[in-house]
Amino acid sequence: MPDSSQFILGADPAGQAVVQAMRLANRHGLVAGATGTGKTVTLQHMAEAFSDAGVAVFAADVKGDLCGLGAVGKPQGKVAERIAGMPWLEHRPQAYPVSLWDVHGQSGHPLRTTLSEMGPLLLGNLLELTDSQQAALYAAFKVADREGLLLLDIKDLKALLAHLKDNPQLLGEDSALMTTGSSQALLRRLATLEQQGAEALFGEPALQLEDLLRADADGRGRIHLLDASRLVHEAPKVYATFLLWLLAELFEQLPERGDADKPLLALFFDEAHLLFNGTPKALQDRLEQVVRLIRSKGVGVYFVTQSPGDLPDDVLAQLGLRIQHGLRAFTAKEQKSLKAVADGFRPNPDIDTLSVLTELGIGEALVGTLQDKGTPGMVQRVLIAPPQSRIGPLSDAERAALIAASPLAGRYDKPVDRESAYEMLNARKGGVAQPEQAPAATEPSFADQAGEFLQSAAGQAIKSAVRQAANQFGRQLVRGLMGSLLGSSKRR
Repeated sequence: MPDSSQFILGADPAGQAVVQAMRLANRHGLVAGATGTGKTVTLQHMAEAFSDAGVAVFAADVKGDLCGLGAVGKPQGKVAERIAGMPWLEHRPQAYPVSLWDVHGQSGHPLRTTLSEMGPLLLGNLLELTDSQQAALYAAFKVADREGLLLLDIKDLKALLAHLKDNPQLLGEDSALMTTGSSQALLRRLATLEQQGAEALFGEPALQLEDLLRADADGRGRIHLLDASRLVHEAPKVYATFLLWLLAELFEQLPERGDADKPLLALFFDEAHLLFNGTPKALQDRLEQVVRLIRSKGVGVYFVTQSPGDLPDDVLAQLGLRIQHGLRAFTAKEQKSLKAVADGFRPNPDIDTLSVLTELGIGEALVGTLQDKGTPGMVQRVLIAPPQSRIGPLSDAERAALIAASPLAGRYDKPVDRESAYEMLNARKGGVAQPEQAPAATEPSFADQAGEFLQSAAGQAIKSAVRQAANQFGRQLVRGLMGSLLGSSKRR
């Protein structure tokens, strides 16, 4: 019987428990498999295990049925049979402490951040900017930082761009970057973002990370679910960019923890390929760096996708726990990919990994755990343990009741529009205010760090210089690996 320092994944063919040490759960992981093979139920069981251990969970609910974590399970049929076949499993049907989130505020607490928090690197990725447009965005952020203009929502950035168009002298040596074409392109991209309904993501009150980490009253970790069923299909770039921002914020704000008995937070990113599709090289490098370093902050990241090939090799190499549900291979290309998946496990002389991959039934998986010393264990064929909560979605009434009973009820529901760039610039109309004297600081401001990048680009042919400088900036930025400002200066 595993102790509390481990969590059960399921049973091997001999009926023995397959476990993972909780202290190694910050080494990240992968849950992969074709559609309909049981990935969501596996994710649900793992979220329960973390919650029982007092570890907070944040997961993207792409299909809309992961919210069943908030209701008591009623095992029957094959699920009941599987439970009966695991006599050592302490299965107690129960509901888990769940908080529901939704960018649009319709099926959960409104989920927001601010433009200042997201920063120009992530925002540029969201807007899918060219090099010259990205440089113009950096220049705008530099002016906002120097003039003390808070960029909280989209109307703040639009007001700033209009202000810089009328007052180009504020850009100083960076004026060559803010051309009429780049300014208009930025405004068009922002308008497209608004048409997608993504403006709801930006504003206040913004998400506070401490609300994600706070334990429930009974000591269990609270499970936070982002309703991404609409977001993934209608605005996948918004979905991916928010997850990247969350990783960046956690990395910047959480202190180093060193070796610990369990993680502080477990993140489950479904449709994980969206984090890497079309991502600029500079940003992908930062993402890989954050994934590598964030485990020392007590955060375990679990990517959920159809095939391990959806993730970059540098990310795959960092993943400890691997849970591979069944895959299908009908073409020569798919068969080649299948072999690559099989080769990713430590061989087990008792298992033909390649053959088993196509034989796995629903709720079965090939599992590679980490041994006590952190080295990969041999691959095992595992029946995943069923969750104790409901397998399936909540009704609208149950979801509404869960939101109303949440300890966060009322905290994020009403938007706040405090004085920021939009209001401040409207007040300045009729005369251009002189730049405010920047307060003394113990660390370089965003403007100081961006200055060399922007100035080097301004004196050269715009197209080639901006591309070179943008790459240089991506390497040099130290205030926020994803381009956002430090936590100490973001919320004033």
